[in-house]
Amino acid sequence: MKKLFKSLTKFEWCLWISSIVTVTLSFMIYSNDYLTLTASLIGVTALIFVAKGMVAGQVLTVIFAVFYGIISYFFAYYGEMITYLCMTSPIAILTVIQWLKHPFEKSDEVEVNRLTKRQIIIMLILGSIITVIFYFILKAFGNANLILSTISIFTSFLASYLTFMRSAYYGLGYAVNDLVLIFLWSFATMENISYMPMTVCFAMFFLNDSYGFINWQRMKKRQMK
Repeated sequence: MKKLFKSLTKFEWCLWISSIVTVTLSFMIYSNDYLTLTASLIGVTALIFVAKGMVAGQVLTVIFAVFYGIISYFFAYYGEMITYLCMTSPIAILTVIQWLKHPFEKSDEVEVNRLTKRQIIIMLILGSIITVIFYFILKAFGNANLILSTISIFTSFLASYLTFMRSAYYGLGYAVNDLVLIFLWSFATMENISYMPMTVCFAMFFLNDSYGFINWQRMKKRQMK
């Protein structure tokens, strides 16, 4: 862990610390749910290392997915629960293995991959099939905010697929997913203010994933040289 944090730049330190402080303050003001706080802190820490292409970020993502799935269950966001426990978490585990197999020149940084047209087509087809199937499952469960939850499943799959394939566009995929989740948890917050920290959490996720997209573009250019 000491080595990991030493690798952070001044900007990354600022981004991580500001994310931690913002999430913690929102928790202190609006909620006493330590599970939500724990999940949020693990999540923002995971993203800063994923943005640097480090496997440790994916390991933390697996842990966050479990916590987030439990939180979603309590608010009847079964789509989020199923997505993170049955899709995001398993894909994150596979991604850990994939990244370990493809380091860039034996460093801690993963080798950035460029998707082929065939891989993009497969991603869109699989994403569409999974989304349609989950729509009917969630409808049967009486999922809260069905349409947004269904969109979240599609964007979550795209983001997970891009991360697994080591694409520089993974951050863009997750940033779009973060926007969907900001709206989703905003509706939850309207009913129960204690869910405000989750809305704030995904706002911080959006900033971190946006940085991840920018940083992976830099990594791709540097690795190509």
